Amino acid sequence: MDAQTLRAQAFKALHEREGAFVIPNPWDAGSAKMLASLGFEALATTSAGYAFSNARPDGALTLDDTLANVRAIVAATDLPVAVDLENGFSDDPAECAQSILRAAEAGAVGGSIEDATGREETPIYCFEHAVARIKAAVAAARSLPFPFVLTARAENFLHGNPDLADTLRRLQAFAEAGADVLYAPGLRSAEDVLAVVRAVAPKPVNVLMSGGLKLTVEQLSEMGVKRISVGSALALAAYGEFFRAAEEIQKSGTFGFTSRSMPYAQANQLFKG
Repeated sequence: MDAQTLRAQAFKALHEREGAFVIPNPWDAGSAKMLASLGFEALATTSAGYAFSNARPDGALTLDDTLANVRAIVAATDLPVAVDLENGFSDDPAECAQSILRAAEAGAVGGSIEDATGREETPIYCFEHAVARIKAAVAAARSLPFPFVLTARAENFLHGNPDLADTLRRLQAFAEAGADVLYAPGLRSAEDVLAVVRAVAPKPVNVLMSGGLKLTVEQLSEMGVKRISVGSALALAAYGEFFRAAEEIQKSGTFGFTSRSMPYAQANQLFKG
């Protein structure tokens, strides 16, 4: 059995066991290696984090950019890797399906397709088109010789439309279309989380713990959440500390930040393995 199939089976098993697991979001191979060293069991890419590392805003990456990063992360660790495929990099359902196949070719064993268009004037696909895109992505995932975990995302809450009823309707339709995991980033309360879990049960739910939602792994697990991600939060933590350190040098002429830095020897050792 090849390495990708073994990773795929391990990833699928994480979604089938009891309790929740955390799938942190590295933005490059180095951050992936660090997360693997801490004992996490799977990784998911962050479009925003990787875009920032390339001096671009979120949403400005191409599929080729994204897949180059996936290949680097897959090569850096033995962990299952899921990829943030944004909107499949196309409005067209058939192109979304091709993005799934190309992600698998790059070494990913899971990936997400969202219902956000990337256009300010019409930020969310209409219901029927959103479902058609997920159906096409599911068909592509099922054509693979290993269990590719497809996550369907309903993006209302991230795009100025905190309509829980419409979000639940979309997630239920995505579940019926065959999506393996359901995900509505930007939920605002424990009540919202519970509503999502109950609406799509027994399908696994991913919850984004970033920004305003303040819940623990234990609390989310008790609610029935299966997977917990952090989106760009780790990248923003790293960039935030970097920015504050550089700002200290520029504004104060001091170097106090060095007392908080990871020791060189520790960092160097992490990347020797």
